[in-house]
Amino acid sequence: MSDLKTLSERIDVLETRLAYQDETIETLNQTITAQWIEIDKLTRQLAELKERVREAESNAAGPSSEPPPHY
Repeated sequence: MSDLKTLSERIDVLETRLAYQDETIETLNQTITAQWIEIDKLTRQLAELKERVREAESNAAGPSSEPPPHY
């Protein structure tokens, strides 16, 4: 009987550990998913900013030959 009780206790401990591990894995999965969503958003924003900078550079007037007003 002692062996059966010991085996039952070991199984209980393993089941408890498994439950905590499942919870941890789910939490990590949610965290990673949220991070990927944020990374995608930031990547799109960066691409938009690069495009806006390119447009601004191409539309910018070249250097003026006139001296600044304080001269």
